[in-house]
Amino acid sequence: MFTLETLVVALLVAGIVAALVEGIRRGSGAVVVNAVAALGVTAVPSAILLSLEAGPALVWDITLWAAAAGFLHSLGMLGLYESVDWWDHLTHTLSAGVLAAAFYPMSLVATQPWSDTAEWTLAITGATVGLTLAAGIAWELLELVARELGKRYDIEPILVHYGRRDTALDLVFDVVGAVLVLALDVRLFLPVFERYPETAGALLTGSAVGCAIGIVALAVAVLVLRRLD
Repeated sequence: MFTLETLVVALLVAGIVAALVEGIRRGSGAVVVNAVAALGVTAVPSAILLSLEAGPALVWDITLWAAAAGFLHSLGMLGLYESVDWWDHLTHTLSAGVLAAAFYPMSLVATQPWSDTAEWTLAITGATVGLTLAAGIAWELLELVARELGKRYDIEPILVHYGRRDTALDLVFDVVGAVLVLALDVRLFLPVFERYPETAGALLTGSAVGCAIGIVALAVAVLVLRRLD
């Protein structure tokens, strides 16, 4: 059924495709790769939810959110990150919100056996904000790796690092995105995780371990690349 939401999603996807075409026209590998990644981020969650037989309303809500984040990032790569001061903050807040919208209900289900304890709210808050921040740190380190590889091989980096102040602000707005999800009690994924409580726990643990390993590996990669210069 055609709705306003489907129209908005279609327009956002069209915008990402337009950014992809513009990246090809400019010969910018960074713009092209990021636009393709944005399309993947838009499509993959929807495909997973459909495979889990999630309701169409949930699928469209998540698709809209992911498409909006991908669209803003794609436009940013075309030059808005440099020309509009607050564009990066908006993109990080929205992108972090997408992650937190998964971590929050995931932690709600995984910690349900302890829901009658006083520490439950603190645990949920810590898990949601902590995992979102950890993912943000991994992203910032990935930007550094991209910069070092670009310098070493004299190629355009796929991700752009703008300095320590920008990194600090990015992480602040990652936390803002997570806090907004908690404050607004966004539970879009909750019906899915309630159907698969064991999976929710495994994903929560896997996310924490994956972020930790990713942060360490990327940090080592940055140090190694800098020593090679």
